[in-house]
Amino acid sequence: MEAVVGLIAVISIFIVLPGMILHYAAKKREHTAKSAGDPAMNADLQHLAEKLEKRVQSLETILDAEVPGWRKHMDRREH
Repeated sequence: MEAVVGLIAVISIFIVLPGMILHYAAKKREHTAKSAGDPAMNADLQHLAEKLEKRVQSLETILDAEVPGWRKHMDRREH
């Protein structure tokens, strides 16, 4: 009986576990490949990027009016 349990343990560790890991890695690659080529998702991401860019521009305009030297201050912090 102990030999059967040992055999099952060895099979699980050396066959089943790597098989599961490879299976999920392949699934992840497949999902990534699908998302990269999905035109609807790309369009959604492009729209979101444009929307965020408009928000940043609006915030910069507000900061320019409220805190005139903010850009110089931020440039010094980055260096």
